[in-house]
Amino acid sequence: MIDSPLTADELREFEFVVRFDRGVDELMDLFYEYPSLTTRSSVCFSTRETMWRIDHARGSEAALEAFDRVFLDENRCNECLDVPNCETRRAYHVLDRKPNARTIYTYRKEVHRCHSIPHHVIEHVGDGVVFDSRRSDGEYRWRILYLGDQPIGVLYDEIESILRDGLHLEVAHLSRVGNWDAESRIAAELSPAHWQALEAAVEHGYYARPREVTVADLADELGEPRSTIQYRLRTAEDLIISRFVDAGL
Repeated sequence: MIDSPLTADELREFEFVVRFDRGVDELMDLFYEYPSLTTRSSVCFSTRETMWRIDHARGSEAALEAFDRVFLDENRCNECLDVPNCETRRAYHVLDRKPNARTIYTYRKEVHRCHSIPHHVIEHVGDGVVFDSRRSDGEYRWRILYLGDQPIGVLYDEIESILRDGLHLEVAHLSRVGNWDAESRIAAELSPAHWQALEAAVEHGYYARPREVTVADLADELGEPRSTIQYRLRTAEDLIISRFVDAGL
């Protein structure tokens, strides 16, 4: 017997927010100490035994130096909700390092020994889960995409029951699947004329500091009126900024 095809209606998403009081977690304290510091995951997957992810951290140079010292310490756990640390194997690899940004690959073994959000979600809803996470301002926010109709109330109660003192859990939303790729959505919404103006602006140094060309220079290069190029750049910038802010990127 062949199972019926899966449909988008069977996909659900929900969002958990874990709030950390000051002084209960060394890593999360950095987000209080350095308001510029944020992290987000572009990839995060987990099985019952293993988790692997890519995180992007942004902030001041001082914030990222402090972040490196804590986050990249393989002797501590960045995910534990019940105890400050757990006995799991983990490895971190810095894929890209800039003064104000880091890209880090994490690989974790024995996930079942760490009472983290991925562990509890996988145990509750099974395989096929996609995770998105971000940290800022003392909050660790998880968005979860899963297949099925399992009730989230039981999962919420299980996670809340193991939180150590100083951690607080809330459900931000529970809904049908929404947008999971702000970059692709932006690319789809920008017109070819917008892309032409943006590509010319980047190529000729309009976004360099200091700027190497003016809008009038770009208009001459593209054979368009200055007002047209200015309008295309402004509307493209407005779209990109609003979409990335809405997505928390």
